[in-house]
Amino acid sequence: MKEPRSKLNLNIFLSLFFAGILLSSPCVCQTFDLLIKNGHLLDAKNNINKSMDIGIRQGKVALVSESISSSKSKVVVDAKGLFITPGLIDPHTHVYVGENPRVFAAGSSSVYPDSFTFRSGVTTVVDAGTSGWRNFEDFKAKVIDLSQTRVLAFLNISGGGMQGNPSQEDLEDMDPMATSKMIKNYSEYIVGVKIGHYEGEDWTPFERAIEAAELATLPLLVECHLPNYSLADQLERMRPGDILSHTFENVKDREPIIDTEGKLLPEVIQAREKGILFDVSHGGAGFWFNQAIPAMKQGLKPDTFGTDLHRFSMNAGMKNFSNVLSKFMAMNMSLEEVISKASWGTALAIGREDLGHLSEGAVADIALFRLREGEFGFVDAGGEKITGKNMLEAEMTIREGRIVYDLNGLSARPFKTD
Repeated sequence: MKEPRSKLNLNIFLSLFFAGILLSSPCVCQTFDLLIKNGHLLDAKNNINKSMDIGIRQGKVALVSESISSSKSKVVVDAKGLFITPGLIDPHTHVYVGENPRVFAAGSSSVYPDSFTFRSGVTTVVDAGTSGWRNFEDFKAKVIDLSQTRVLAFLNISGGGMQGNPSQEDLEDMDPMATSKMIKNYSEYIVGVKIGHYEGEDWTPFERAIEAAELATLPLLVECHLPNYSLADQLERMRPGDILSHTFENVKDREPIIDTEGKLLPEVIQAREKGILFDVSHGGAGFWFNQAIPAMKQGLKPDTFGTDLHRFSMNAGMKNFSNVLSKFMAMNMSLEEVISKASWGTALAIGREDLGHLSEGAVADIALFRLREGEFGFVDAGGEKITGKNMLEAEMTIREGRIVYDLNGLSARPFKTD
């Protein structure tokens, strides 16, 4: 006797339904290219702060779980005792390297990104206006397209970027329309507009930079190498989401954020309330304890940890990205806080919410850190030092699912003698 058609249809539906569940489940028969086990995951976007395993397949995060069998993966990394973080983002670098002497744009003052990123757990850098609308395509061809590191950029309002004077002073070369057009053509790479290194009193460069940013609906990065603009006037013109660099700088001809009585300037407090973001931009001369420590005690912590990486800063007090994070931990920021700001917080600041987290399906940009204990010295631009009890050290960096840095051979096979 045949079953009724309605019952057959129901059986078919149920069969297809449960087959779909089995096929779509990540746990049933899935294998991974790489599995990270036993590490402590810090993922601010997903509010994870505990031991988790991460399975990676085809360059993406395939599964995040409290326990994944080692038999499921081709390569297994035991991260016991280590912190797992999203690949970190350095929002202020100069990486448009080239043969031109003593300049940043296609010059010897910039540095090649892959030489410095992975050994600090950084998988993405943002070039801070080293190129402008005239030479961004050259920068892309010679550096961005050739780098393993993901390279993004703020586009300088000056057409030739950071070529030094008189190029950087040329008002005719500061074209908002050409700038916004270049951003539109390369929106995958350009995250904002930059104004900086202008020594005149005319506000036209600043106004044109804001116009370009508004045309592109992107943030403005204000580099405080603008000696004839008052800090108050700059902050007043900036919009919510715009970024002030060299927040803790204290050099001649540039206004510090701390007054002579050790108090935050009122305009700085108002800017924070307005939604302006504050980046470290450490550099060789851009970070001073006499600004950072009182500012932080009064509630002004950095939103992002730009290093201002270039030929000179890397051998001065800045050192590298993980050293900068460790320095702020020595000033009483927690590990969780610096990692949160250096990953998801920076991704939000530059409008790249595809980065800075390890959600399932996200690109597998990952760092493994060891938190070393001891006594460590941290130096500022004024030659002063503080000590801290912890130093972050990158053990492994993974870019798009591929191990690109492995300090102690966590993924290597043991050498066997005969």
